[in-house]
Amino acid sequence: MLLSRRSVLTCLTLSILAASTALAQNDRPSLDVPYVPSTEQAVRAMLDLAGVTKNDIVYDLGCGDGRIVVTAAKLYGARGVGIDIDPERIAEARANAKKEGVENLVRFELKSLFDADFREATVVTLFLLSSVNEKLKPKLLELKPGTRIVSNTFEMGDWRPERQNTVQGADENAFLSKNVFLWRVPARGK
Repeated sequence: MLLSRRSVLTCLTLSILAASTALAQNDRPSLDVPYVPSTEQAVRAMLDLAGVTKNDIVYDLGCGDGRIVVTAAKLYGARGVGIDIDPERIAEARANAKKEGVENLVRFELKSLFDADFREATVVTLFLLSSVNEKLKPKLLELKPGTRIVSNTFEMGDWRPERQNTVQGADENAFLSKNVFLWRVPARGK
């Protein structure tokens, strides 16, 4: 039986909500989205779509093991900041940055992405649910005009992406990490 994209999204959302509830009941921080790492191909696709350079400050909201900011630093020379509410993930991210020799270019903050200050970002990366992206949208729209926002898999409601790319090398049977989306913060009043 083939499921429609909407059915797959509904099932995925319900699974993620169930996993979040289970995690919260095990004395772990209450997560808005369970930790699912971006594939290596998706990380590269996101950074390439954003056009990351050494002049960028890349913020990854819900950074998990830090792979996006670590890759941005290692491959592009960009500075990066990862934000996550899970102390286990932050420890792992810091260890990964050290292992890759980029701890001088990146830092990781243990806090809720809703409480984080990421106004200095020139690029923001997300791998969150569309509903979480939408909750963040007002804060994202306050960023400097031209700031690039890239999301793995999930869109942002009625804010249509400027560009969408298919992740090369993505498992064609996998739902996640098949598409990445790019938005730019518009000039004020637009």
